[in-house]
Amino acid sequence: MEICRSIPKIRAYVASLRAEGKTVGLVPTMGALHAGHIALVKAVARHADNVIATIFVNPTQFGDAADLAKYPRTEDADLALLKAAGVAAVFMPQVDDIYPEGAETIVETTVLANMLHGLVRPGHYRGVATVVTKLFNIVGPDVAAFGEKDYQQLQVIRKMVRDLHIPIKILPVPTIREADGLAMSSRNTRLTPADRAAAVILSQALDVTEKAVQSGTTVSDLAKSIRATIATQLRGTLEGLDIVDDETLAPISGPITDPTAIMISVQFGDILLIDQRVATPR
Repeated sequence: MEICRSIPKIRAYVASLRAEGKTVGLVPTMGALHAGHIALVKAVARHADNVIATIFVNPTQFGDAADLAKYPRTEDADLALLKAAGVAAVFMPQVDDIYPEGAETIVETTVLANMLHGLVRPGHYRGVATVVTKLFNIVGPDVAAFGEKDYQQLQVIRKMVRDLHIPIKILPVPTIREADGLAMSSRNTRLTPADRAAAVILSQALDVTEKAVQSGTTVSDLAKSIRATIATQLRGTLEGLDIVDDETLAPISGPITDPTAIMISVQFGDILLIDQRVATPR
C-alpha cells in the first residue's frame, strides 16, 4: 500500500495506474476509521480496479475550533485497517497542501447546504463540498463512495457533481451500525460511557418511525412520535428533526405516501450525533 503525503506523489501514483488502463475509486475520510469506512472501501472495490483512500481532518467543516482539536487521530490504526482491506494507496496531505496560503475559492450548494442539518451546523456542508471537490480534482477518480448516515451530505455531493459536471459516479453506502443499533461514527469514541449507552435512542427513534411510515401516518404525527421518543432519554437533546422528500430534501406535509427521509441530530454533552432513515410506505 502506497502512502502519499503530497499532491505530486498521489497524482504520479494515479497516473501510473491510468497508464496500465486501471480504473480508480476514492474513499474520502477524516481518519479514526471503523467498519463503516471499510464498507465504503468494499463498495468502491466492486466498481474500480484500485481503491484510494484519503485521510484528512478538514478544518473548514468544523464550526468550533475546540471540536476540530478534539477530533480523534489514529494514523497507525487507520493505515493498518486500510491495508488489510486491500486499499492500493492512501493520500494524507497537510492542511497547507489543501488550502495553500491565499486560497479563497469555495464550493457550495447554496440551497442544500443551508437547510435542515445545515442550519444546525452552519458552514459545515460548504466545507465538505469544497474539500471533496479539491480531492476529486487531485485524485481524479472514476467512482467515490459516501455513507448514507449523513444523508444530507450525500445529497449535497450528488448535487455538486451534477451541477459542476464532474465525471465521477457517486456510490451511496448503507449505514453500518453497532450491535445495539447505534450508527458507527468516529465521534462515538468521545462519548462518556453513560452517553454512549444513551445514544442508542437515535436508532430506536428511527425504528419506531420506520414502522409508523409502513403502517401509515402523517408528517405531524411522525414528528410528535420522534420527539416523544427522544424525550425519554434525558441525557440527549434533540437539535434537529427533518422529515423530507428522499431525493430533493424538500419539506413534506400531510399523509406520508412516498419514500421519506427522516434525519435527526441529538446532542450528548459536547458531542452532536446524527442518524437517518429512508422509510417507505407499504
